[in-house]
Amino acid sequence: MTKGAVAGGIEAGRDALARHAWPEAYEHLASANAEAPLDAENMEGLAKAAWWTGRPNESIEARERAYAAYVERGDKACAAFCALTLRRQYATKNAGSVAKGWLARAEQLLNEEPESTSTGYLEIARASGPWGSGDLDAALDHIDLAIRVASGFDDADLRAFATMYRGMILVDKGELEGGWALMEEVSASAAGGELGAYTTGAVFCNVISMCRDLADYRRGSEWADAAKRWCERHAMTGFPGVCRIHRAEIMRLLGSWDEAEAEVRRACEELREFSPSQAAQAYHELGEVRLRMGDLEAAAAAFKQAHELGEDPQPGLALLRLAEGKTDAAAASIRRSLDEEGWNRLARARLLPFQAEIARAAADPATARAAADELAQIAGEYPTAAIRAGAEYASGLAHLVEANVGGAVKHLRRACQLWKEVDAPYEAATSAVALAEAHVAEGDREAAALELQTAISTFERLGASPAAARATEMLERLGRRDAAGRAVRTFLFTDIVGSSALIQAIGDGAWQDLRRWHDESLRLCFAGHRGEEVDHAGDGFFVAFADARGALACAVEIQRKLAEHRRAHGFAPQVRIGLHATEATRDGDGYAGRGVHEAARIGALAEGGEILASLETVEGVEGVAVSEPREVELKGFADRRAVVAINWA
Repeated sequence: MTKGAVAGGIEAGRDALARHAWPEAYEHLASANAEAPLDAENMEGLAKAAWWTGRPNESIEARERAYAAYVERGDKACAAFCALTLRRQYATKNAGSVAKGWLARAEQLLNEEPESTSTGYLEIARASGPWGSGDLDAALDHIDLAIRVASGFDDADLRAFATMYRGMILVDKGELEGGWALMEEVSASAAGGELGAYTTGAVFCNVISMCRDLADYRRGSEWADAAKRWCERHAMTGFPGVCRIHRAEIMRLLGSWDEAEAEVRRACEELREFSPSQAAQAYHELGEVRLRMGDLEAAAAAFKQAHELGEDPQPGLALLRLAEGKTDAAAASIRRSLDEEGWNRLARARLLPFQAEIARAAADPATARAAADELAQIAGEYPTAAIRAGAEYASGLAHLVEANVGGAVKHLRRACQLWKEVDAPYEAATSAVALAEAHVAEGDREAAALELQTAISTFERLGASPAAARATEMLERLGRRDAAGRAVRTFLFTDIVGSSALIQAIGDGAWQDLRRWHDESLRLCFAGHRGEEVDHAGDGFFVAFADARGALACAVEIQRKLAEHRRAHGFAPQVRIGLHATEATRDGDGYAGRGVHEAARIGALAEGGEILASLETVEGVEGVAVSEPREVELKGFADRRAVVAINWA
């Protein structure tokens, strides 16, 4: 390659960097560097392009060369900035000692230098030590120094980083209003394209993390979707996995478990080499999803991966031990994690409800009460609906183990209401089961049965088979199921696919109108085919039919009606439908049993616009066009089942 060609490649690479065309920038700069070593600035550009295209080791190597080049020419400020970036990159690879070495090198370089933007970034790095140990005032002192430095330079990224961390520390101090105001200011800058790529990504990640910490799931979902769109728009590799973790966690809490699992599995793949520390978080989240689905073996494997990569996978690990019947191990596990959190009240708030749950299982009233009282205090400082819900749940469990039935009913009923307000269906159903136990203790078996029926329906819709089975056993012990008897029915489950993204796209008002039209349209179909609406939760229906023919005809009519509306009006939601003919236990207005769980899982396997049915459902029904059967796994069940897709079009 001639000198002119090398110079042209460098120029093309710099242009691509400016456009955030990372693959193109990497190709040009790497090719030029292969011919002749790049200078400091262009080597730093190569490091940036390598990082954004998922080549962390190449990025580190290029940045170390850029650092050496800056040192050689006496540019201490730029060398220090490289050192601080290398500190961050080594930290994400769990190389803490090396990261500390680069921080020390940056401090030495800037020791007697005039103030520069690198000075501000150094103060931000210095804040991490006291912040991590809970000395929030000392951390703020460093951040305020960074803000003062930023005021003297035209560096929007430095101002954004310092402002963002100030907001986060204020929230940790319990100053929510002031902290959120700063975070919203920085988030608006990021969303408006005013900041650099890394700063924008960091802002998105941190605002979503704060939403998670404060249990503001809806706001977190909105920011997670915005972050995903931003990553896709900039053709990034590796870094989107970080966004996926946050999206998955929010989706899990909102009950979209299949979507959450798909996102977090991709995150595990993207982050294993890119950032082991964040891959650990991905495996942790995967374990939490699998645990709720009842796959204890897969959950244990995911938690093991997370632990090996440096993550403390709680509360999932403790709940896994509890599910395995190892109550003492569960109690010890959650206690160790709480001891390690120490000062971090928001982190403790995520663990304390489960310490109360484990303490109740262990018949340990003192620990249950201590957990409930501490969580009530935290809820007073951070009064978000979800933290208050966790506090009410813990208080209810403490009253249960103390045999204070009236107090248990009061707090657990309030927990159910609050969890429903924040659209956390699994937590609401879990609280309903505990409330049912309290009703049984006070002698109100009818109230207990109603709570259990609600919980079973939610668990079945989510695919939480073990939780549904436990609640079903409780209901059977009340003596209601035996009197009700068994019935053969064809069960139909429907669900709107991608509802979270749809709400984000059209807004809450339009979503409510759309869902009202959807509900009315489907109910007309159910009535026309003599379907019995058993439950309606969120976007989905659970309907029972006396025979498979009526259920199949209803499902086909639903999809055709939606398709016709799409043609005539340009849009209709994508709905998936699952069908399964089976025997189930009839109880009042509801049904339960293994067959209902299977029907719900078949529905969860369907795609938008698809009708999926078990093979036995369509056997003997004439005039129904179906695909070739295929064997599938139903989550929570060991044996595979044959299913077919209905060719409704």
